[in-house]
Order: sequence, then C-alpha cells, then structure tokens
Amino acid sequence: MSIVESLGPVAATMGGGFFVGVLIGYALKKVIKLVAVIVGLFLAGLAYLQYHHIANINWNKLQHISEDAITTLSNLTMQIPGISGNSADGHDVATTSLAMISFGMPLTGSMSAGFTLGFIKG
Repeated sequence: MSIVESLGPVAATMGGGFFVGVLIGYALKKVIKLVAVIVGLFLAGLAYLQYHHIANINWNKLQHISEDAITTLSNLTMQIPGISGNSADGHDVATTSLAMISFGMPLTGSMSAGFTLGFIKG
C-alpha cells in the first residue's frame, strides 16, 4: 500500500470531522443565543410586572433557585458514566485505544478545530 492510499481515509476523516465540528459549533452558539434571549425577555417581563405593582417578585428566592439549578446542571455534566478498566466486550481498553488511534486522533483534532471555528462564527 502506498502512502497516497493510506492518506486518503485519514484525509477524509479529518475533513468530515472538521465539517461536522463547524456545524455543531455554529448550531450550539445559535441555541445558546436563543435561550439567552428567552431568559432575558422573561426576566424583563417579571421586572416590568413588579414595576407596575402587578406582581411581587422575591428576587433573592429566584436567585437561590437559579443557582441551585445551575449547580445541579454542572454536577450532571461533570459525571462521566461508563469509565472502567475493561471495555464492554471484554477486550483490554489499551488494545482498543491503540487500534482506534489512526481514526480517533485525526477525527477528534479536526472536529475540535471545526467546533471552535463554528462557535466563533456563529
């Protein structure tokens, strides 16, 4: 097998990973912006209702509830389930990792670069 034949799959993996990373980064930034606008309008509406004495808002309790929700979400994202010494089919993780390094490293690197570019441009 020549060098050109072995570089084809790696180049395709890198290009595909970059493209998927750009799409994910762009979409994630758009979703974050949309959620920020919705939450901001909700809080502005609450402030408007309180200003006109239509509603009485306990801002301290609202802050405490939002802090608890953010803490819970951050704790959920920090837990990574399924990490163990062996893979599910009984093979050693190191052997599986070495077998996937030619696919995983180019894909991960190009996807992270694409994600960064997509998030910046989004």
